[in-house]
Amino acid sequence: MGDAHIDRDTHFMRQALAEGEQGLGVTSPNPPVGAVIVQGNEILGTGWHRKAGGPHAEVEAIRDAQSRHGAETLRGATIYVTLEPCSTEGKTPPCVSAIREAGLARVVAGCRDPNPRHAGAGLNMLRHAGIEVREGVLEERARDLIRFFAKWITTGVPWVIAKTAMTIDGRTTLPPDRGRWITSEESREDVQRLRRQIDAILVGGETLRVDDPRLNLRGHWAEGREQPLRVILTAMREISGDYEVFTDEHAHRTEVHHGALLSSVLEKLGARGVTSVLLESGGRLFSHGIAANLIDEAVFYIAPIVGGGEKRVMPGDGAMARLHGMTVERFGPDIRVCGRVGRSDE
Repeated sequence: MGDAHIDRDTHFMRQALAEGEQGLGVTSPNPPVGAVIVQGNEILGTGWHRKAGGPHAEVEAIRDAQSRHGAETLRGATIYVTLEPCSTEGKTPPCVSAIREAGLARVVAGCRDPNPRHAGAGLNMLRHAGIEVREGVLEERARDLIRFFAKWITTGVPWVIAKTAMTIDGRTTLPPDRGRWITSEESREDVQRLRRQIDAILVGGETLRVDDPRLNLRGHWAEGREQPLRVILTAMREISGDYEVFTDEHAHRTEVHHGALLSSVLEKLGARGVTSVLLESGGRLFSHGIAANLIDEAVFYIAPIVGGGEKRVMPGDGAMARLHGMTVERFGPDIRVCGRVGRSDE
């Protein structure tokens, strides 16, 4: 296969990934998936998985192409799909059957299904049907797109992102007379984007008492999906019912776990189909999550402020981790640092 063909596959897989990203936060417990159908250099149709139980990305793309160009145009075409097409029938028929029936001649997949029971089965069925298959195109990006689903389907536990805002010297609060917000409106808007992608937001009892956070999606970020589940983890047996999370219109999406371990709460959430959790709590719970290897990813919003209140992002109890695959981006005056969490010796 020549370099030009490889570049072409990469180009169209990028577009399939962009389609799939539209499903972040709305497909759970299914993974977000995107697909693009191409004949020659012309895109015939596109699609993405819009909700669990609904048509998969491949079917959406096939229907889009057929409605715009007619069924016969698809014969001999290539479909680019970010995740291996499914081979079993669940709430929808298997996508390998839809691909065969549409007459598509070639399938380019970003990554294999992470479910051990299904991995490779769909691609093998396509090959046995005489369809050319190429896999592993932009595989790292394709796996990143489904990282929540991949962890949940293989371990039963959700992917955990720890998020915090802090001063440049690691303080997570300001002095009492300096207001509530450490970071800018631009950073807080990006937090809304992050919240939209996840199933549940988890905080500790101290964060609830000190900040009285809303922990919700607002404005256009709330459109087209249910509010995230709001989970309170506290050692206290009694909590006042006056906090926002108990009194607003989304109060039915709030639950309290008294005296439970973080690991136990994560297991319970996973058993209910929660594939991702955003930990927005203070230093003690963050530190515990690091020490117990419960956090998969960390997001730090760092404001250009030196000094602050007494609270630190880590309480200095010896817990330590190293960030891998780190990215840095500017939001207004702040910077956002993201990375996968590894052990301190990695």
